[in-house]
Amino acid sequence: MTNSNETNDGLKLSDRATLSLLSTLESEDSLSQRGLAARIGVALGFTNSLLKRAVHKGLVKVQQAPAKRFAYYVTPKGFSEKSRLVADYLASSLTFFRQAREEYVSVFEHIKDQRCQRIALFGIGELAEIAVLSAQECDVELQAVIHPGSNHKTFSELSVISNLEGLNASDYDAVVITNAETPQEAYEALVAHFGQKSIYAVPLLHISQSSNGRVEP
Repeated sequence: MTNSNETNDGLKLSDRATLSLLSTLESEDSLSQRGLAARIGVALGFTNSLLKRAVHKGLVKVQQAPAKRFAYYVTPKGFSEKSRLVADYLASSLTFFRQAREEYVSVFEHIKDQRCQRIALFGIGELAEIAVLSAQECDVELQAVIHPGSNHKTFSELSVISNLEGLNASDYDAVVITNAETPQEAYEALVAHFGQKSIYAVPLLHISQSSNGRVEP
C-alpha cells in the first residue's frame, strides 16, 4: 500500500496533479479553470491552487484573454518540469510493476505448493491485472474476481462476483487480495468470511494481522 500522499505508481499526488495540469495546458491553453478542473479530474479549488503554484514556480504564464478570461501557457521551465515528471512516472511505474509482479508470483507459487485448486482474487484494478499475469506465469488457474458492488460481469476473462455475502466459506481454497484502496478492510472482511488460512496478500499492501493469520507465504 502506498503512502496516502502517493499514487500507486509512486508519484506524489501533487506531482501527478502538476503533470496532468502541464500536459493539459500544453494541448489546450484556452480552458477555463472549471474546464481545466474537469479535464484533470480534481476540484476547482485545487485547480486554482495548482495554477497559482505553477505560476509562482515559473512553470506556467498567464495572459489576459477577451471576455475577462485568461489564457495559460506552459513556459520553457514548465516543459522541462513536465519532462522530469514523465521520467519519474515511468521509472516509478516500472518499479511498482516489478515489485508487485515478483510478490504475486511468490504468493501464487506458495498457493501452488499448497495444492489449492479454487483460487479467487479480491478487488478489481491495476493490482488485479498484475496478479492475473503473475498467476499465468506460475501456471495457476484463477476462478473469479470478487468485488462487492461491482457492475462488471467479467474482468480479464474471469467472472466477477459482486456479492461477498452470497459466497460460502468453502467456495474457495485461497483468496488473494488485490484491493489497493482499502486492503486492511478487505483483509478483515475476508478473514471473517473465509477464515485466516484462506487469505493471501502481498507485502506491498502492508496489511496488519491482528490475529496472526497467514497473509503472505
